[in-house]
Amino acid sequence: MPENRREAISDCHRAELRALGAESRWIESDGRRLHVLDYGGEAPPLLVLPGITSPAITWDFIVVALRDRVRPLVMDLRGRGLSDAGGGYGAPELAADAAAAIEQLGLERPLVLGHSFGARVAAALAIRDDVEPALTICVDPPLTGPGRAAYPTSRESFEAQLDAGYDGTTGDAVAAAYPLWPRSELLLRARWVATCERDAVLATYERFAAEDFLEWWAAVPAPAAFISGGESPVVTEAGRAEAREANPAAHYAVVPGAGHMVPWDNRAGFEAALGEVLETELVAGRGSS
Repeated sequence: MPENRREAISDCHRAELRALGAESRWIESDGRRLHVLDYGGEAPPLLVLPGITSPAITWDFIVVALRDRVRPLVMDLRGRGLSDAGGGYGAPELAADAAAAIEQLGLERPLVLGHSFGARVAAALAIRDDVEPALTICVDPPLTGPGRAAYPTSRESFEAQLDAGYDGTTGDAVAAAYPLWPRSELLLRARWVATCERDAVLATYERFAAEDFLEWWAAVPAPAAFISGGESPVVTEAGRAEAREANPAAHYAVVPGAGHMVPWDNRAGFEAALGEVLETELVAGRGSS
């Protein structure tokens, strides 16, 4: 097992990033150097904020298909992928990192998409005074908070996944936890999960219980969208009803057959739901501006 995350980031990881159709960009936030994959182009920018143990590269298989409509940019959240670790790991701190990326990369009124923990970050970002997203898309956000039910995946499960990654896990081992995933994405996660800092993941996990997503979601301005997995244990039918009540102006979509890892579990269903949201905003919103 590597003594620290930096030892887990190898030349092979960097070579894999260079082989993508994206440029590695760097920004500074709170004294830390953070990594963003920029897929380029002249289309409206879409800033993607991944989940608790998902480095930026894990979204490549989704965003490459969006380049005809948007300019995807995917962040390595602090303590994940190539981004520096340290400091706080709650949604407000990482929303500040995202705001710094928007400013330093010159992203004018970007569309913002977050998945899982990244969806919580997206909501915290949308309610900041210094940011004006053109659209906020939250995909299966944990609805946890003070006095609410705990996140369905235990802390011990996250620790076990990290330990397996640091020890050199395999696609078959990852498939035991994610049986619906394409083989290519199982292998990618096996290669990259070790680039997630243990302290970052566990500190974020602890903030799930302390920070109330629905309080932020209620204040997220339109246009906004909420996409959830039809079989997700994180956003249940009752949770979707709570989200609708908190922010009735948002667009809601359910991807059938998908669990919490919505794009991985049902890529076609997710792309259809996301495509509807993007078409509505890009045609009706930006087309009339």
